[in-house]
Amino acid sequence: LTMTPYRLFAVALMLALASACASDSSTDPCDPDLDLSEEERYRCERDPDSEEIALATAIAHRYMEEHPPETELFDWTSGVLMFALTELYRVTEDPKLRDYYKAYLDHHIDLGYDMFWSDSCPPALTALALLREGEDDPAYRKVVDDVLDYLETVPRTDEGGIWHNGPTAGVAAPGIWLDSLFMFGMVLNREGDEFENDDALTLMEEQLGVFKSVLQSDQGLMVHADDWILDFDTDIYWARGNGWVVASLAEYLRVRQARGETDESALDMFDRIVAGALATQDESGMWWTVTNRPAEGDNYLETSAPALFAYGLARGYRYGPLGETERDAAKRAMAGVQDRIVLDDQERPIVTRISGGTEPGTFEFYVGIEEIDDLNYGVGAVILGLIETSGL
Repeated sequence: LTMTPYRLFAVALMLALASACASDSSTDPCDPDLDLSEEERYRCERDPDSEEIALATAIAHRYMEEHPPETELFDWTSGVLMFALTELYRVTEDPKLRDYYKAYLDHHIDLGYDMFWSDSCPPALTALALLREGEDDPAYRKVVDDVLDYLETVPRTDEGGIWHNGPTAGVAAPGIWLDSLFMFGMVLNREGDEFENDDALTLMEEQLGVFKSVLQSDQGLMVHADDWILDFDTDIYWARGNGWVVASLAEYLRVRQARGETDESALDMFDRIVAGALATQDESGMWWTVTNRPAEGDNYLETSAPALFAYGLARGYRYGPLGETERDAAKRAMAGVQDRIVLDDQERPIVTRISGGTEPGTFEFYVGIEEIDDLNYGVGAVILGLIETSGL
């Protein structure tokens, strides 16, 4: 059953009112003059009692009820979801969220894990969140350090870019993928921020420069990769991949600004990719999975990409270079995303029409990727978009 706008509003409003009754957050207005901690201000600015946070919480709860944490993998798919849950916990302080992502990471620490490509890095974001929350467990610090050690030793392209596929598979398929700027990039962003790790931010700055010079087009959007062993079109722009970059760049620039620093090259890169994104946004608020060939062939409007664009655009509006035009684009994107949310037989919201895992390819390959409901990384992207557009 598809949620109508009224149904969506009604469900979210009921949850928001329940949340308001359970806490006194509404009595703490987000006044710039108030002496709030960083976490208190983060929570306040995103309005825990908003419809967006209520919906994000309902989506998270349904997903957690259907998918035990031990079934989630130590990879990018689950790592993106867990990152979203850690961010939602910062707003709601809902213990069910924390119990879930902590159980996930504890399970994989006990089981053992490998760092063998860029997509192995995102679970470290959960470790960083637990460390920020005060968990004094060396095993969590080791997860982060394992990512940093991996990034120091992984082979590079001639331009200095970190191989996406790592030292094993990368021998057969070397090169950079724009996905990496989120997968390892968000870990570098948060490590640099939370632990004032200058080396992490320097590495991110270096990689942004490489990716910009190799992958960014004159239109601002970025091609998926610089090289690939299969047929690969270099004149098309994959929406979710560009969404990964907008999200991570917005966070990197926020961290630099918080430190009183600037990175003019990264800011130029961000401005250009945002311009390219806005130029290809559909009137529905969504993006076609191949952004620059709308409605052509089997091309389709996809769910996770607009959520990532919305997260990055809204974050850029909150913390710096972007203005009301970009904020409004983010809100239109999430309105389109909410039209993709349906109710199950228990009246719980499900995120639908998320494109499956995607490697570099031809136009026909991208538009042939199956759309799947309830994929963990798509659920995580939508939660991130709802969080960051709440309170705006």
